Amino acid sequence: MGHTFFYEWEVALMEWIQSWLGPVGTVIASVCSEMGEQLVCVAVLGFLYWCWEKEYGKYVGLNVLVGITLNPMVKNIFLRRRPYFDHPGIQCLKPVERGADIYDISAQGYSFPSGHSTNAVTLYTSLGRYKKNRILMVIGIVLPLLVGISRFCLGVHYPTDVLCGWALGLIVVFLIPALQRAIKNRWIFYGILVLIALPGWFYCRSNDYYTAFGILVGFILAVEFERKFVKFENTRHVLRCILRVVLGVGVYFGLSTLLKLPFSKEFLDTATMASYAVRAARYCVIIFVTIGVYPLLFRLGNRVFRRRG
Repeated sequence: MGHTFFYEWEVALMEWIQSWLGPVGTVIASVCSEMGEQLVCVAVLGFLYWCWEKEYGKYVGLNVLVGITLNPMVKNIFLRRRPYFDHPGIQCLKPVERGADIYDISAQGYSFPSGHSTNAVTLYTSLGRYKKNRILMVIGIVLPLLVGISRFCLGVHYPTDVLCGWALGLIVVFLIPALQRAIKNRWIFYGILVLIALPGWFYCRSNDYYTAFGILVGFILAVEFERKFVKFENTRHVLRCILRVVLGVGVYFGLSTLLKLPFSKEFLDTATMASYAVRAARYCVIIFVTIGVYPLLFRLGNRVFRRRG
């Protein structure tokens, strides 16, 4: 299942790197790779949105979510198999979906372009673009480089996957804010984003697209719900920030586990339209509650801190 295409230099480079990588190098590459993982993205976006500056969080969050939606849409067009599928000399040192068969494309996803590379660019480059801060701009260059390089060191992407992942991320970071500035009506802007993402339902056959689509729709509904009904205030109080992020991440992963319970693992693992629809709906609810409803608790927290103060 899927297609195999590559340059000989890519395979030679990856085999050479892995021959020298060793246990310590594998750990370092894995740590770098984690900087483009879901948990890190949730924690950074949660801190920005729940604590530091709500509009900053929305700006970065929307770029990230458009990126994670477009990436699997491109992957499901090219259907490029991961390098270790076809080259015995390349090891899979860090599977995308832990616990799943590393050769299960539905679980592990396709290779081109690199999702972690796109995530890293849309997350860290957006930080610098919004604030026009030199340190953040340097971070926006260095961290995506480290994340991308780590992906082919770990054997899960070809170097050209990484290059195109970076390119896709940059397109999103520059195009989406420009589109938002040009379209003053928020609902028209959101509608265009959903329409751009919608065609994936007709051809995508990997979990990552349906996860991303659900998150994107949930985020849009959540920020508008919060804008109209919640209107929470940001805080720079260290303890409040820690509590908001920790509890928010807990709500996210707690709901992720809870909403799986009505369905069997066999059903959730099947590559069927029904399981994909359930996945998209689950993540839509998770994000809506985490971004839109969870901040209602901040008022209660503020009252508690005032009484103790």
